[in-house]
Amino acid sequence: MATTGASVPANPGYDIIKDFAPIGLIASIPIMVQANPATPVDSLTDIVAMAKKEPGKLTIGTPPPPTLNYFGAELFKSLTGTDVTIVTYKGTGPLTNDLVAGHVMLAFNTVPPAISNIQAGKIKAIAVCSLARLAALPDVPTAAEAGLPGLDVVLYYGLLAPAGTSPAIVQRLSKELRQIVNSDDVKMRLISDGGGPMPSTPEEYAATIEREEGKWRALVNRLGLKIE
Repeated sequence: MATTGASVPANPGYDIIKDFAPIGLIASIPIMVQANPATPVDSLTDIVAMAKKEPGKLTIGTPPPPTLNYFGAELFKSLTGTDVTIVTYKGTGPLTNDLVAGHVMLAFNTVPPAISNIQAGKIKAIAVCSLARLAALPDVPTAAEAGLPGLDVVLYYGLLAPAGTSPAIVQRLSKELRQIVNSDDVKMRLISDGGGPMPSTPEEYAATIEREEGKWRALVNRLGLKIE
């Protein structure tokens, strides 16, 4: 199982394109901009205005690099020209807890660990960083709808086999995987967790890997980010 950004570290020990044979995508889960309810923002426009009014004061929690959450926060800074303080956590669990407790003002968080707190009103959902709204949270606007179309930060989960696996085996596994992802119970589970089912062919998954890995490597290089 792999997710977006797997090849971004300088020396991951493998080549995500050469060392694996894509079988197919399973799901996509966008990064979401979230806020503690006490933070006086209700939109991305509010966040940008607050960040520009008080440079460095606004805190944004993310898991550590090279997660897409962290890259999303860096992309936000780059797109808006704002000075915000990125606070890194060991994972989405501690980040979500600190966001609920008000120890950090904002978060670039994944949806699954936060969705119950969003539905309970303990976390404010500002925008999803994807081209489409989430079926589980249809009232939350996309970043583009909120005025920041370049903020496209989506995790793509898929299944890989070792490079050199027989094409016939890859195709058989891909066919079975598509049937599983298309089944009603799996689709409902993925949607309820804040994701979107993404059945695909091996070729479509290969194209997704090449596009997304290139996109995030380009950001790291452009901003000169130090990624271990």
